[in-house]
Amino acid sequence: MSGIHSVWSLTFAKATGFYILRWVVLTLILGTVIGSASAGFLVSLDWVTKTRENHLVLLAFLPLAGLVIGLVYHYYGKEVQAGNNLLLDTLYTPKEKIPFKMAPLVYLGTLLTHLFGGSAGREGTAVQMAGALGDQITPWLKLNPDNRKTLLTAAVAAGFASVFGTPLAGAIFGLEVVRVGKVRYPSLLPVFAAAIWANYVTHLWQVAHTPYRILAKTDWEPVFFVYCIGAGILFGLTAAAFSKLMHGTTHVFNRIIAYPPLRPFWGGVLVAVGVWVLGTSKYIGLGLPTILESFDQPLPFAVFALKLGFTVLTLGAGFKGGEVTPLFFIGATLGSALSGIIPLPTALLAAMGFVAVFAGATNTPLACTVMGLELFGIENGTYLALACVVAYLSSGHHSIYTSQRVAQVKLSHLLHHKDKKGGAIHSDQSNTDSK
Repeated sequence: MSGIHSVWSLTFAKATGFYILRWVVLTLILGTVIGSASAGFLVSLDWVTKTRENHLVLLAFLPLAGLVIGLVYHYYGKEVQAGNNLLLDTLYTPKEKIPFKMAPLVYLGTLLTHLFGGSAGREGTAVQMAGALGDQITPWLKLNPDNRKTLLTAAVAAGFASVFGTPLAGAIFGLEVVRVGKVRYPSLLPVFAAAIWANYVTHLWQVAHTPYRILAKTDWEPVFFVYCIGAGILFGLTAAAFSKLMHGTTHVFNRIIAYPPLRPFWGGVLVAVGVWVLGTSKYIGLGLPTILESFDQPLPFAVFALKLGFTVLTLGAGFKGGEVTPLFFIGATLGSALSGIIPLPTALLAAMGFVAVFAGATNTPLACTVMGLELFGIENGTYLALACVVAYLSSGHHSIYTSQRVAQVKLSHLLHHKDKKGGAIHSDQSNTDSK
């Protein structure tokens, strides 16, 4: 009996060693490619942002930039138009290889959006580039569907981690975003290895990420529990509103403008006019200066609302970029404004909003909690975690990703959801993860 046990142990050890070696090699290659791509993207994005701010006259050409993006995607990129939702659909049911063209198209589309003054982010671009690049090697490796899912999940994590400089949050995001309420544990090693290595490679290229303030510790008091719950609910409702408004805006543009390339053209007209009326460029682009300002002083409630409006209009019309950095802006400035009502430090509430609105809009409370710890320090982890969890629950089954699926409903008595309407995501709780 002991001999059988010894043989089994040896076989298991060999299989484990081969598994680790195989995936470490694959993720080193994957992380190197994706980390380098993210570094190039961040450098390019920084250049177009500075160019726009130094030449605000470029905003007048935003409609033409939208028309160019619309024409390119309409005639050359229809199969990758779905963006992040295409990645999620592929992770659920792997079929055809993700076209390589997704990477250059979203890269150029995002740079045009930012150069000419759209309000967008960078996560969507980094993740789409990562997914498209990562899937190019799957036919060579002859991966089975489960292993292909693992590699694509690792690519998503690597793209997210390297563009924000948060390797642990990037890894958890890749695992958590695929199915709400369910994590594929066999993917843990490849996903964490790819995220950590991709982030390291980006730093090797000497590309810096936005530095945020490490928060001073706020001593816990019982009443603060109530404040966190209240703020978390507001952050979650804001996340749900953002998702519903963005998908609703897309629907309106699709309904009233029959020719797809004209949708970002007219969206660009509306954004440019809005900036001209307000007389400020603080609500376009990434908005990083305003995000940083929100930690220093309470900002008016209008700031988060205007950013939400400009972002919904930009992305809903068909411009390219991500939603996450605008969600950071919306959450941080909302938290900053709430400090005039909720007796917590302004910087703490800004940090809570920064991660909690994102958690509610993507249904990734664990990733967002860890992101808060990586960006703002561990001293106030209690506040960040509570805000993220409450926002996640309060946002309902809505998501910025319409293809995101629910493996486990948030509240056990809610067994049915609207399917892909108004930003709602649908349940596949009866399905197995292998489907």
